[in-house]
Amino acid sequence: MAILGAPCAASLSFSSDARAQSLEWLPELGRELEVYGIALSGGLALFSTFVALAYMAERKAWRRAEADLTARLEQTRAQRDRAEIFLSSEQQLFIAWDSPTSEPDIEGSPQLVIDKPAPRRVLAFGSWLAPQSAQDLEHKVDRLRELGEAFHLPLQGISGRHFDAEGRAVGGRAVLRLREVSGDRLELISLRENYEAIKADAQGLRALLEAAPAPVWLRDADGRLTFVNSAYAQAVEARDPADAVERQIELLDQSVRAVAKDAQSRLQVWRERVTAIVAGARHQLDVIQAPWEKSSASIALDRQEIENLCAEFEQQMQSHTRTLDELPSAIAIFDGAQRLVYRNAAYEKLWRLDPAFLDQHPTDGQILDRLRLAQRLPVEGDFRAWKSRLFEAYRSTEELPPHVWHMPDGRSICVKVTPNPKGGVTYLYDDISERYELESRFNALYRMQNETLQTLHEGVAVFGADGRLRFSNPAFAALWRFDGAVLEQKPRFETIAELCHSLHPNEDTWRDLRSFVTGLNEMRVGFTRRLERSDGLVLDLTAQPLPEGAALLTFVDVTNDVNVERALTERNKALMAAEKLRNDFIHHVSYELRSPLNNINGFVHLLGDETTGPLNPRQLEYLGYVGKSSAALLAIVDDILDLATIDEGAMTLDIGDVDARSAMQGAIEGVQDRLAEYNIELQIVAPEDVGCFRGDAKRVRQILFNLLSNAIGFSHSGQIVTLAAYRRAGEVVFKVVDRGRGIPPEVLERVFDPFESNTSGSRHRGVGLGLSIVRAFMELHGGKILIDSLPGEGTTVTCVFPSPEQQAPHPAPQQEAEEPPPVARPVEIDAGELMRAAAYRVQAQLDHRNVRLRLLPTSEFDGFYGDESQLLQALGGLLCDAIESTGSDQAITLAGFQRQAEVVFKVADRGGGVDKNRAHARQLIEANGGVMHVDAVPGEGAVVTCAFPSMAREELARDKG
Repeated sequence: MAILGAPCAASLSFSSDARAQSLEWLPELGRELEVYGIALSGGLALFSTFVALAYMAERKAWRRAEADLTARLEQTRAQRDRAEIFLSSEQQLFIAWDSPTSEPDIEGSPQLVIDKPAPRRVLAFGSWLAPQSAQDLEHKVDRLRELGEAFHLPLQGISGRHFDAEGRAVGGRAVLRLREVSGDRLELISLRENYEAIKADAQGLRALLEAAPAPVWLRDADGRLTFVNSAYAQAVEARDPADAVERQIELLDQSVRAVAKDAQSRLQVWRERVTAIVAGARHQLDVIQAPWEKSSASIALDRQEIENLCAEFEQQMQSHTRTLDELPSAIAIFDGAQRLVYRNAAYEKLWRLDPAFLDQHPTDGQILDRLRLAQRLPVEGDFRAWKSRLFEAYRSTEELPPHVWHMPDGRSICVKVTPNPKGGVTYLYDDISERYELESRFNALYRMQNETLQTLHEGVAVFGADGRLRFSNPAFAALWRFDGAVLEQKPRFETIAELCHSLHPNEDTWRDLRSFVTGLNEMRVGFTRRLERSDGLVLDLTAQPLPEGAALLTFVDVTNDVNVERALTERNKALMAAEKLRNDFIHHVSYELRSPLNNINGFVHLLGDETTGPLNPRQLEYLGYVGKSSAALLAIVDDILDLATIDEGAMTLDIGDVDARSAMQGAIEGVQDRLAEYNIELQIVAPEDVGCFRGDAKRVRQILFNLLSNAIGFSHSGQIVTLAAYRRAGEVVFKVVDRGRGIPPEVLERVFDPFESNTSGSRHRGVGLGLSIVRAFMELHGGKILIDSLPGEGTTVTCVFPSPEQQAPHPAPQQEAEEPPPVARPVEIDAGELMRAAAYRVQAQLDHRNVRLRLLPTSEFDGFYGDESQLLQALGGLLCDAIESTGSDQAITLAGFQRQAEVVFKVADRGGGVDKNRAHARQLIEANGGVMHVDAVPGEGAVVTCAFPSMAREELARDKG
């Protein structure tokens, strides 16, 4: 402190002296400054001495340090030289980074990793390293540059070379050294890679064995289990594989294991099918044991399921074989060696080959050669080339297109060749001769029908389910004046309707047709309609549903027919008026003639009586002639009056018991004089038990008298007329048979009409009222009359009087009585339209049974009231009965006419044996205010009459009410 304080004091003294020069008021400090100067000089001397001694000591230390550094420098240089020598012994590459963001310095040999002279491509590690190695190296380098984390990493190049990468921080720099691995290190790396590969393979194989469904186990040199898989554990019912190994649970029996161990000792692969208990059930196992060194590996393949599948497959094969044998198509299967391994029965039948030859499994070529010799193959110019093309199927993997063989015998065989998955082919032969013939006939029929439709005068149009025109013929285009180009575009129905609207502007017609053609109703019903066009043409339209939603429309030009029909209708009206006028005149005249005739007859009887005076023989003869003539005339007048009474509905019968034999005798007495006059023999056939029946005795005698009169009048002298009576099923039947000239067919249909007389060629004279009276009286009795006549052979008239049960049937029990069908609100019905609709309803049945239907609307109808649908059903049912009763190529009749104030329908057939629908038809007719009468004789014919009050009669009744 004293040494350090002296200089400070001197300094202060010097400062004080300086101040003293300016501060005179400090003289007292002089002596102190001198002391301080002396002290400072001594201190400086001592400091200098100390510094000199310290310098000398430091210099000596620096010299020693310099010598030491020089030695270390020499040592470092030696180490550097050795390192350079060491480093130069192998190629290396150094990459150094001063900071994480600085560019690297590359030293060494870039050719170590890349061939190109661009050193910086070394930094693209992915260009010369495997993807995983490049990814690992980039990650390590990033951590080295950022954190200074050292690493040592083996790398694998793309070319298969191996590199060693070492990274560390040196002097604040991140340094990466790369060098190629060689020598022992390379061998070590290779061994390590092999080890890893073997380890991965072993793990994969162990995982595969563990997942295998078959039991697998490994044994050591002592024969102990060292590994089993899960399937083994399940087979021996262990908890898990470890439990099976721990308890040494064996799958195979001791004897089987002994044989396997013996094979292992000889280092032989052992295969054997054994029986073992697997999961408590007996199974067949294929065991394979493979030895290696002193251990072995075994696997047990469960054959039980395969055996079951084989048995099932064998059953399926047998079933398929039986099925194939039943097929009509010929089948042959050839294996990869082109040998026949299977054929069915149809194959033998088709090719007519010897079964013994086929049982030898001949080759495909041998079979073809034999068929060629037998001329059972198509005729080919180059048979060898044809056969080679056929055999190409054995080398093909795809199914070949079928081809047709045209055989010498005229047959056509469709051959289909299919390659089999396991080699070989399957032949499928189909005899398509009949199909070819059917196709030819179908095409010919199609062409014929198409030509027929094209040449029809009726317009035909077919519309599809989508409403588009599918077909039309030229007549359709001509009737509706269509341009051919429009129809070729297959327009929709709406377009057709718009084009036709100008010719027929009836909206109802097109609306109904649109609903029929394009409607979705599955229960479409066809209909007919008459269209009157604005140009004067009249067309009959028929709409008929076709399958799959299609529709057929036909248009027939009936203009001429309608004109003729109208003319005939007008003429018929005139004839009806004339007939009515004639009938009225005849009725009036008859009434007027009755009184004079009664007077004449009275005076004849009076003159014949002797009370008035005697007459000479000639006068008596003349008087007899007058009496006969007046009686005949009176009979005609009575007949006319009876018909008039019946037509007016005023005729009543006096019903009582009528003895058939007495009625016959009464009628015979009335014709005795004619029999004698014409020399006709009357033969009577009447058994004693014919008995009585209910009727009007007077009218029955009149019926028989008229029939006998007709038979006598149309018989020749010397012939026999037969009158027979018998009972049949409660009915009383009268037959009058003559052998005269018979009745022509054209007259037979109107023989019951009033004033119809066909007397030419016979002595019979009359006005044609006899049979009309007979039919009227028979209808009043509820009976029926039938006439069977052949020209030149005679005529048979049959009258059938019903039994009392049929005349007045007993009422059915109350619980069995059927309620009459409900009647809808009555509407005005056109009888002609009703008849046409009924005929259309049964058209399909007529076509099926080849029966003709004659529609006979004989007059203009007044119309009547009723439910049209019910009456259509009734008439349709009666027509169905008539069709079923009639044989093929015969005719039935549906007639309609106006009778007085009634509309009458008649359904007639020649069979009369079917009455399925009559009861229901009667209910429907009576429910609509009508009456139905049936005249039927099984085997001879039936006539069903349905009568309804006309509108004029009902209106008259309402007026009177």
